[in-house]
Amino acid sequence: MKKTAAPNVSEEPNSFVQVCQGFSVSGFTAVPVKFSSGCQACQLLYLKPHQVRGTDDNKPAGRTLFVLNVPPYCTKDCLHRLFSRCGMVEAVHFCERPGGQVYADDPSTFFPTSQEIRTFKVAYVVFEKPAGLKKAAGLKLSEPFVLSTRDQPVVTGMKKWCQKYTQDRPDVTELQSELDSYMADYDKRKQEELEREKSRGEEPDEEGWITVTRHGRTPGAPRTEAMEKKALKREKKKRSRRELMNFYTFQIRESKREHIAQLRRKFEEDKDKIATMKANRRFRPY
Repeated sequence: MKKTAAPNVSEEPNSFVQVCQGFSVSGFTAVPVKFSSGCQACQLLYLKPHQVRGTDDNKPAGRTLFVLNVPPYCTKDCLHRLFSRCGMVEAVHFCERPGGQVYADDPSTFFPTSQEIRTFKVAYVVFEKPAGLKKAAGLKLSEPFVLSTRDQPVVTGMKKWCQKYTQDRPDVTELQSELDSYMADYDKRKQEELEREKSRGEEPDEEGWITVTRHGRTPGAPRTEAMEKKALKREKKKRSRRELMNFYTFQIRESKREHIAQLRRKFEEDKDKIATMKANRRFRPY
């Protein structure tokens, strides 16, 4: 493990960069960056090739650069501009901590699935070719890299709050357009799923078995709103009839007594029938 003394931040920017050229800790290379051209303070990014035992499609081995100490205001576009000088960058992923889950870019403008990381974070920069990773691991800059430029500014402070306020109150027309697009895609997926179930229920498999699905040859009654109302009405009518029949306690007691009396009468009738059959020699219980 190679260690050198940490650079003195109070030095001039040029001398600060010169010290950082040979600065490395535990295999990490230090790259100085600063927010804007007028900013005197520099921030160090620590980077090295990403190497883990497991496999991850979002972090392919041999093409992924692991970056630590990424400031909150640093965006994916900033890292894309920084490492594009080493090779074509395929993707940039942010995580709260090393080894965290990588979320795909939100396809929706108004309904994001992942939240913005507002603290220092880690980044995974994926290059299209391994040569880009090799060049980025030994990256040396003559001066700190500027994250926010006039052509590509990084929005912070009050401007960012105003932008967030505007985004939280979307245009109704654009929102309706996205909702219509989502519902059309949802209906298309459901139709494809329905067709797959129907085909699976009609065609036998290799052993000749047919999978029984709810969309088979004899589908059940559709659960429409009218059908549900009729079923609820029947259930309500049946419940009210039962409640009226056994409303009072004495009615329940009398109905039980009557039922027992009927059972006893039926038992006596059966005994008489058996006696008559025995007298006529027609009784054969076995």
